[in-house]
Amino acid sequence: MSDSEDDRPLKAKAKSKDVISKAEDAAMDKQIPTNGHVNPGISIAMGPVTDMEVNKPISNGHTNGISNGKRKVSLANGKSYKDDSDSDDDIPLQKKRKTDTVSSDDDIPLKKVVKPPKVTAAMVGEESDDDVPIGQKLQLEKEKIEKKAAKEAKALRRKDKTEDAKRKPKKQAESDEDDDKPLIKKQKNATVKKEAKPIKKEEFDDDVPLKKKAPAKKVKKEVVSPVKKGKTTSKVKQEDKSADDEEGEDEEEEYRWWEDQAKGDGTVKWNTLEHNGVVFPPEYEPLPKHVKMLYDKTPVTMKPDAEEIAYAFGSMLSSAHNVENPTFRKNFFADFKDMLDETGHAKDKDGNTIKIKQLEKCDFQPIFDHVDAERSAKKALPAADKKKLKAEKDEKEAAFMYCMWDGRKQKVGNFRVEPPGLFRGRGEHPKTGKFKKRVTPEQITINIGKEAMVPKPPDGHSWKEVKHDKEGTWLAMWQENINGAYKYVMLAANSDIKGKSDFKKFEKARELKKHIDTIRKDYHQELRSDVMATRQRATAVYLIDQFALRAGNEKGEEEADTVGCCSLKFEHVTLRPLETVIFDFLGKDSIRFYDEVKVDAQVFKNLKLFKRAPKTEGDEIFDRLTTSGLNKHLSNYMQGLTAKVFRTYNASWTMANLLRDMKAEGTIADKVLAYNAANRKVAILCNHKRTVAATHGAQMEKMEGRIDGLRYQQYRLKQQMLDLETPAKLKKKRGEAYFALPEGLDEEWVAKHQEALVEETRDKIRKKFEKENEKLAAEGQKEMKGKELEERMEVADEMEAKFKRENKKGGKIEAEGKGPTVEKLEAGVEKLDVRIATLKIQSEDRESNKEVALGTSKINYIDPRLTVVFSKKFDVPIERFFSKTLREKFDWAIKSVEEDWEF
Repeated sequence: MSDSEDDRPLKAKAKSKDVISKAEDAAMDKQIPTNGHVNPGISIAMGPVTDMEVNKPISNGHTNGISNGKRKVSLANGKSYKDDSDSDDDIPLQKKRKTDTVSSDDDIPLKKVVKPPKVTAAMVGEESDDDVPIGQKLQLEKEKIEKKAAKEAKALRRKDKTEDAKRKPKKQAESDEDDDKPLIKKQKNATVKKEAKPIKKEEFDDDVPLKKKAPAKKVKKEVVSPVKKGKTTSKVKQEDKSADDEEGEDEEEEYRWWEDQAKGDGTVKWNTLEHNGVVFPPEYEPLPKHVKMLYDKTPVTMKPDAEEIAYAFGSMLSSAHNVENPTFRKNFFADFKDMLDETGHAKDKDGNTIKIKQLEKCDFQPIFDHVDAERSAKKALPAADKKKLKAEKDEKEAAFMYCMWDGRKQKVGNFRVEPPGLFRGRGEHPKTGKFKKRVTPEQITINIGKEAMVPKPPDGHSWKEVKHDKEGTWLAMWQENINGAYKYVMLAANSDIKGKSDFKKFEKARELKKHIDTIRKDYHQELRSDVMATRQRATAVYLIDQFALRAGNEKGEEEADTVGCCSLKFEHVTLRPLETVIFDFLGKDSIRFYDEVKVDAQVFKNLKLFKRAPKTEGDEIFDRLTTSGLNKHLSNYMQGLTAKVFRTYNASWTMANLLRDMKAEGTIADKVLAYNAANRKVAILCNHKRTVAATHGAQMEKMEGRIDGLRYQQYRLKQQMLDLETPAKLKKKRGEAYFALPEGLDEEWVAKHQEALVEETRDKIRKKFEKENEKLAAEGQKEMKGKELEERMEVADEMEAKFKRENKKGGKIEAEGKGPTVEKLEAGVEKLDVRIATLKIQSEDRESNKEVALGTSKINYIDPRLTVVFSKKFDVPIERFFSKTLREKFDWAIKSVEEDWEF
């Protein structure tokens, strides 16, 4: 945006009418006919597109275009595994070019649209030859799942009502008879109940538990490895007393908080709290005198505070994604210049003042070379030295790693204060490149028990404040200078308090099961309301429920212009007949959200209505709706219900239904594959997306390189066959093509591959030799001499010589191994066929999943108890689904359910 544009007065925001007239509604019905059938929303695209010219769907001017490439993957037999496969993930994001001017007619069809990758059958574990289109199949499956949800909700409410009736007096039971009525009808009824009091917002999502649990049981801690079928995990393991004496101390008793939900109903999170504060990063060490930044080719000296900012930029030169970003460069240089102004600018070797005015004249390469050399030296350290350094660091930090929370030892998560550096942000953050200042003790507030000893701050410093906030789950906090956000030191993911937060999040999603049918029935009715605010709210709830859109919050002037459902603007939504909506905006963490979805006809009509003139670019679509108002409305259905609960509910309910009908058979690998297919289907049905990883392209290239390497191995085996039998006879039997160099490989590729094989062999020998020497040194034995390494290297030398001989003979390869025969070589070729096919399937699977957030679904939205149920039901070790960190995080889920548990 130019300076002249910045000076223009802000235009008045266009607003929707308060009431929608029947005539206006009828006129729009004629434009957008509907068959009256309510369809659940379904995503028909799973990623970004390029060259979009659809009513200029830009995201606050920050839309990124990604060009699509095509890659053809072939099986060993020459057939195409998948002819059309998008492989655009290795192309850097670039600024999206502006499209044609915005037209007020938002129904103009898409022009020159490059289609995004479609959901394929393979992505959801289905056969690709099914006659039903995958989009239609997914929609039918979603309808089926939603019908089950409505049926289950009614059954749960009937069950609750029956149980309540047994406990309540008759009059009180009669007063609850209208619980199943839609909200609209209840509001019209004169006997409507008072709205639930707003729930106090806490640090975590810890509302009142759904059911009272049995008193806590204290048991000995037990290491739970693979989750076995049966009830062994819930039994108390009896420890031999003599073993305890041998250990020197009794094992700490395990606190099974999930069986003690009576505690923690209120806001008090702890009664006693002790900890040792935080670990500060080391002070900045000035660069050696011979290492200096150059300005206009002149070495300059700066005060440490300014040099530290230059050091931060220079150390990042290898990160082109950041240092070549115009916003990053602009923000960095602004902070750098401000610090130079404060510290008296730079000096040359003669002490003359040098004013640094242009970033283009700054040369940070000497700083980068120094940093890179230090990194390389550290990386080259022997394993024993690295281990020693780590042990020293762990010893210094040991006192900060744990705290005493209500008398129980709990691990602290992020006890280290973040060091100063350049802020990167995610996506297209407007403040990327700004300098994160060093945090001092004077900025830090400590939260600790009244009776506990307050941690001592560094010498010469004092804490900002010491609090005794029993309602807070934080140990320390401070405000950072970039966004003014508060940073908190919290307990680790596997702590009781974090586990309770996860537990209550999923329990709240389970509670939503009882109300989901009423909510959906109500918002489908309200989609036709003549009150604009009500219609907008219903449309927003539909989008949040069906497409997992985040609600979104109002943003301040200094915040990134990220968007959610309630804050969608005119340019973020493009309509394409019939009933297709394109969302394109900057979502959470400034990550671009793009989706092309098929919506209910009434929703399409409503969005068209919300975008009508005089609204134009910059105007809000839901101008009569706020996030707080939406959540207040939702809380009428269920205590503590907010927009974000729908994401958790939909993912967990979908997975529960898929697992209920699943019949996983075969090996453990087959069962894991079945689970992953269900997880993938959840991610697609619930629209859980991710941006393509920056390393995806490199990973795909590496995988293709492995496949080519195996194809070359096959070629060598086939050439060895020709050495054992008459070539003419074999070629007549097999055909010339069988013995030819595989397609895509040429002599230049072979030469490079052979060189790489030799170097790889040398590297393996060298690493093994060093590792063995380190082991000998650790055991106090004499290390092997360099001559031993030279002798071992003869294997690589022989390989290199063999390749040279073969190349001189025109590529003739002699048979290798003991007693080689054509039959043995053919068996070797067939084994490689299997390995190649497996790698190609893995490659295709990785390519298909590049924009589907499988990890996000499994970790954040699917109730972990469902994964535990699958593990126990089908005898699959839990390690196949959860890493060690996740097993610690979800310890409560692993130990609290059996295979018959249901979401």
